[in-house]
Amino acid sequence: MKITMIGTGYVGLVSGACFADFGHDVVCVDKDAGKIAAIESGRMPIFEPGLDQLVGNNAAAGRLTFTTDLAAGVKGADAIFIAVGTPSRRGDGHADLSYVYAAAREIVGALDGPAVIVTKSTVPVGTGDEVERIARELRPDLDIQCVSNPEFLREGAAIGDFKRPDRVVVGTTGSERAIAVMSQIYRPLNLNQAPLMFTGRRTAELIKYAANAFLATKITFINEMADLCEAVGAEVQDVSRGIGLDNRIGGKFLHAGPGYGGSCFPKDTLALVKTGQDHDAPIRIVETVVQVNDLRKRAMGRKIVKALGGDARGKTVALLGLTFKPNTDDMRDAPSLAIVQALEDAGATIVAYDPEGMEVAAPMMPSVTMASDAYEAADGADALVLVTEWDIFRALDLKRIAASMAGKALIDLRNIYPLAEAQDAGFTLTRVGGSGS
Repeated sequence: MKITMIGTGYVGLVSGACFADFGHDVVCVDKDAGKIAAIESGRMPIFEPGLDQLVGNNAAAGRLTFTTDLAAGVKGADAIFIAVGTPSRRGDGHADLSYVYAAAREIVGALDGPAVIVTKSTVPVGTGDEVERIARELRPDLDIQCVSNPEFLREGAAIGDFKRPDRVVVGTTGSERAIAVMSQIYRPLNLNQAPLMFTGRRTAELIKYAANAFLATKITFINEMADLCEAVGAEVQDVSRGIGLDNRIGGKFLHAGPGYGGSCFPKDTLALVKTGQDHDAPIRIVETVVQVNDLRKRAMGRKIVKALGGDARGKTVALLGLTFKPNTDDMRDAPSLAIVQALEDAGATIVAYDPEGMEVAAPMMPSVTMASDAYEAADGADALVLVTEWDIFRALDLKRIAASMAGKALIDLRNIYPLAEAQDAGFTLTRVGGSGS
């Protein structure tokens, strides 16, 4: 089938490349000519393991092309996916849908025949209704079906998630043609028996928000349990394992840390809260999750200052990891941003290293010195802080690092290192929710 992907951001580029790898003919459209040129030359706008090879292979095979010409891109398409940004709107926290609606108007205006418009972007309930209204108003002469197909891709594991999904959710108004087109698009997954779930359009839109809010709630829950563990002398890692072994709960997203960040959870939880308020169905649990998570990031800065004896003025703190999670260069709402601000407010000097995120992070934290590796970052520092659990930080030579530091404070916000190993290297360890805290 011919598929057009509007937007070459995280969702659009990964989805477009994976669809092409299934054998579909995919055109990715973006208004940014520089981005298109970079992709065509092999330079990806995001870091995602395996994406450069996937794009290169399918482009070389002729199944994946890129253009800035939307009209040409949608010509003859069986399905046009909208994969543009929906950031939090300034001032009220609602999802900014201006890019979605602008894309819808441009798509409809360029269509030369019947088509299925698929909203891949994360959007609030009722967005598909407005996309349909736009289509009916601008092109009443065409059979245009509007579908919701939310993405469930984890940054750092997006290609695997796309090709081996837990589920594929498709929301329609019952159109047989739309169902047939979407079934054909995802038919290659049938070999893996991926659950293709058809539901109402509004339901599909809400499933995405509900899923992210639930996962964000699990993270926030275990973070608050970590605080309680520190207060009563318990071990949060054992608590996580003890409850996660219950199949009704599960162990995923039960790892205590500095709070969630990234492109999805912060904006999606906030958008869900606003949707609930607008419909007189407030979601108090998620409202609390948003508040607690925001406060936690700043609290991690105070935790580090406490490990420095309560005074960070004039001291140097080395941060390992800046991105919100490993295997991405995404800095959106990363805990490191709040941590850096809190430490600088306390008078500390910051040196940092991240395997992939420093180029993106540098403009956001201009006074932070970026190091070439973890050992350079730690050299002469009074404290070493593990912020993001990149694999490269899991087997550091702690004795070598301790010998090069001015102080011996190790603040492990991801609970990577056992207390005995840190103490053997000469460190005073501060962890999250357990011994050494």
